[in-house]
Amino acid sequence: MSDLKRQMLEDRAVRDAAKALIDADIAHVKNTFSGPSLTERAATNLNEGAREVFDKASSAADNHKGILAALIGAVLIWFARNPILSLFEEQDAGKQEPLGETDNVE
Repeated sequence: MSDLKRQMLEDRAVRDAAKALIDADIAHVKNTFSGPSLTERAATNLNEGAREVFDKASSAADNHKGILAALIGAVLIWFARNPILSLFEEQDAGKQEPLGETDNVE
């Protein structure tokens, strides 16, 4: 067998192997995009993840009711902080002396 014929057979084998890889990749892509659409699969995965997070949060809330109550109380106080602080500012406003009267020490 001549060198050219041997080289041609080797090149043909490499070409056939590359074509087999390409065909396998195309079949994989067709399989991936067939059946349920990408959005349906993404929605399903998101839904399952949300259920899992909800289940974990529910079990944690059942096990730690006191901490959950303290957290809810802290959030409520945080949202009501401005009215609460304004009540204290009104009480302190009557107790303060004007700065001009106490500064005259001469």
